[in-house]
Amino acid sequence: GHTAHESHADADVMVMQALDLYRQVYEDLLAIPVIPGYKTEKEKFAGGHQTTTVEAYIPMSGRAIQGATSHNLGQNFGKMFDITYQDAEGKSQIAWQTSWGLTTRTLGVMIMVHGDDTGLVLPPRIAPLQAVIVPIVSKKMTMADVTPHCKEILQSLLDVGIRAKFDDRDTYNPGWKYNHWEQKGVPVRIEVGPRDIEAKQARMVVRSTGDKTDHATADLAQVVKDRLAFIQTDMLERARAVRDSHLVRVTEWKDFVPEIEKHNLVLTPWCGGEHQDWEEWVKEKSREESLAARGEEGEDERTATSVAAKTLCIPFKQPDLPEGTKCFASGLPAKCWVLWGRSY
Repeated sequence: GHTAHESHADADVMVMQALDLYRQVYEDLLAIPVIPGYKTEKEKFAGGHQTTTVEAYIPMSGRAIQGATSHNLGQNFGKMFDITYQDAEGKSQIAWQTSWGLTTRTLGVMIMVHGDDTGLVLPPRIAPLQAVIVPIVSKKMTMADVTPHCKEILQSLLDVGIRAKFDDRDTYNPGWKYNHWEQKGVPVRIEVGPRDIEAKQARMVVRSTGDKTDHATADLAQVVKDRLAFIQTDMLERARAVRDSHLVRVTEWKDFVPEIEKHNLVLTPWCGGEHQDWEEWVKEKSREESLAARGEEGEDERTATSVAAKTLCIPFKQPDLPEGTKCFASGLPAKCWVLWGRSY
């Protein structure tokens, strides 16, 4: 979206509101932890006044990815394109503008963060189907025999607001259906076989962990509802734990590239975003040392997955910076902590 405001302060409020909305999308819906912060001068939106971002971490590749951005464009574009408004005194003023956006890359981030070798793993809040009922049929227990029990379970799930489906297709066996719904990432599978009907129960299988538990049919709907809430929280916390295990602090250059090579995000003391020359130095030097460590001579300049490290953001949440701390690259007095990593 785009907005126009009468002051920098008003525009900044809008920027932060949009960014926090994107943080909520990632953390509350997609169960992906993100690090909010400011982009450096080198990495900010061209022509803008200031760019904010939420950065996510992809554990399988050890790379960061920019989740979404929210920009305070300042008055630059207003001056360029004569975007003005009339103030309370009737005078024409240049508007302060913002720009912010969230794209389908969020789906790619979710797939890469949570997916496994079997297929998708969907957080319950965004899963089109939250639970699927798979009957276990045989010559002794036909689809017609098991259907009433499964439909009773289905209705109980629907009654408590769970998005559920009864897979009553008779052209596929149970094993095929298990694989099918696992690939699609459905959070909970409910298996119903002859013994379950006899015992008035069903088996619940959790996609994200593989946990299998048996529950009485009368209690199943509430059990599934509670488990879905737990799965949502658990997926976020497990993703956060993995991300945090790859988040390290470095204060000297000699330790920087070795940590990048371990697929880590690296927090370092920094002399400030205005020192674009040192930011470029880190990028080129880290590429050079990483390639040397791998015994490689170079990489294609067009590659989307460079081994070079780049600044991801200046995190809003800053650790203490002791007086006299030096920038890890330039040796100049450090002004803040900045987060580095390899990025998509």
